[in-house]
Amino acid sequence: MNHLYFALTAIALYLAATGLIGWRLLGRRHPHPPPRVLALWLVFAGLLLHAWLLYDGVFSQPGLNLGFFNALVLTSWTVIALFLISSITKPVENLGLVLLPVAALTLALEASFPSPDFMRPAVGWDIKIHVLISMLAYSLLTLASVQAILLAIQDHHLRGRQTGGFIRALPPLQTMESMLFEMIGAGFALLTLALISGFAFLEDMFAQHLVHKTVLSTLAWLMFGSLLIGRFRYGWRGKTAIIWTLSGFVTLILAYFGSKVILELVLQR
Repeated sequence: MNHLYFALTAIALYLAATGLIGWRLLGRRHPHPPPRVLALWLVFAGLLLHAWLLYDGVFSQPGLNLGFFNALVLTSWTVIALFLISSITKPVENLGLVLLPVAALTLALEASFPSPDFMRPAVGWDIKIHVLISMLAYSLLTLASVQAILLAIQDHHLRGRQTGGFIRALPPLQTMESMLFEMIGAGFALLTLALISGFAFLEDMFAQHLVHKTVLSTLAWLMFGSLLIGRFRYGWRGKTAIIWTLSGFVTLILAYFGSKVILELVLQR
């Protein structure tokens, strides 16, 4: 029962923070907008409860329980943690309008559909490190994909000379683009480490049901690598960068969560 109460409280905190961010973003003409730090404190409080839920669902028993919905909760926690850290030093809190409701949704799904044990009871430290690196890579590239969506919206409005309201609240286009490639660069480095450590555990892709995950993860790695090369060698930016970012992100999500959906929810293995 405590698990459900904590989940509901964390959801409420995330949604309240979303409301404050939206109020600041869309109601800047209001004489007394809520302080930015208040929304970040709500996110921090929600993140602490989120961490307890993560421990209770994933780490409290021997090994790791990384069933489908638990994996969603782990990913969303990592995304929100990175989002909060970034928001302290950079003007990226508006990403919370997308990230926080999604995190709340993952908590609601996990509370409604508890995941059965998915990994073997005794998991070595090397696999735990691989999982941690993978989650950090997925989370950073998730932040980059949301940044790319905001960048696309901003670019569209600026081309149409619509610079009021929501667009005026965003950082300059060049700053948004620089932050995008910082996230992609860090995410790509972690994804490289995740793939290297993953191949170390690979014995028989077919027997381990890892063909789908391995092929798509490698394809996503090639996409993000090509984007970074194109950026630094040919100056890729704008629409080209957005398309490559979102394509790589979708491929990566299909690699990880697509395989888990098929194995757990369809084949029930």
